[in-house]
Amino acid sequence: METFFYKNVYLNETSTVAGLYEKNGPLGHYFDKTYDEFYFNEKTWEQAESKLIEESIDIVLRKLNKTRFDIDVHISGDLLNQIVASNYAASRLRIPFLGIYNACATSVEGMIIGANMIEGKLIHNCLVTTSSHNNAAEKQFRYPVEYGAVKKKTTTFTVTGGACAYLSNEKSMIKIDSATIGTVEDMDIKDSMNMGAVMTPAAASTIYKHLKNTKRDIRYYDLILTGDLGTYGEKMLKEYMELEYRIPLKNYKDAGTIIYDLDTQPVFAGGSGPACAPLVTFSYILEQMRKKELKHVLVVATGALFSSTMTNQKLSIPSIAHAISLEVVK
Repeated sequence: METFFYKNVYLNETSTVAGLYEKNGPLGHYFDKTYDEFYFNEKTWEQAESKLIEESIDIVLRKLNKTRFDIDVHISGDLLNQIVASNYAASRLRIPFLGIYNACATSVEGMIIGANMIEGKLIHNCLVTTSSHNNAAEKQFRYPVEYGAVKKKTTTFTVTGGACAYLSNEKSMIKIDSATIGTVEDMDIKDSMNMGAVMTPAAASTIYKHLKNTKRDIRYYDLILTGDLGTYGEKMLKEYMELEYRIPLKNYKDAGTIIYDLDTQPVFAGGSGPACAPLVTFSYILEQMRKKELKHVLVVATGALFSSTMTNQKLSIPSIAHAISLEVVK
């Protein structure tokens, strides 16, 4: 069963911690905390990324007036090898921990796992966190930033940020209505500088399956938000949905094109990274939902499942997308 329906799972609280570029973008004032540099008072970028997770959890717990002892499970993933940012944060927090990885689709993957455990009455609540760091990601997946390597215009810019969501069976304004698990898609694209093209088929497949399984028309959603396709991927997804499924995407935006000012910031085709979708969703989108300007939102986090080792072997880049439906409780 690729689509799940929930009767008693709610998104009670969230937090967002962002870096310099995100602070200076159009959503800067929506984030709970921002930084003006990339180290966050740590020694390395990788340690700074782990700090993003810890701080996002601290903020959520303060908002909830809870402690780590009140949390049943912590679910987390990031972009670094062996999800070390999450692992080091978890070692200090000492909350029962599930480490996960689906690249930039990790945030929604974590929410689906947590929602299923809550709906199945295995737990009462959970924290779902994720992070990414631009410089750490560049060093691992492409070139050290000191190289000053030339980028293609289709390249996306990894978001620096950490996000946390508290899910529970305690009723709140935002309900998790349903979710669809995606399948890994591979269109034989090998260009790591064109993630929009890599992830478009996965996003389209998951959106189609979600609509089919829920028996919903595309117009049911006030907004469909993809994770990080960027400007080129956003355009490709619209065209792909029309050609492949005869579905027009009208109430649609990509988080990677929202988080930055593409006209003034040097971010190429827009934002990417595991923190891209949750930073936009947990701040700006939820604010619109609390104001009831949006009532039904489908968040489709997209991920490119590659490593530098495999791309250096000239292999294609698989992709994945997971969808979760958020609704305002009447």
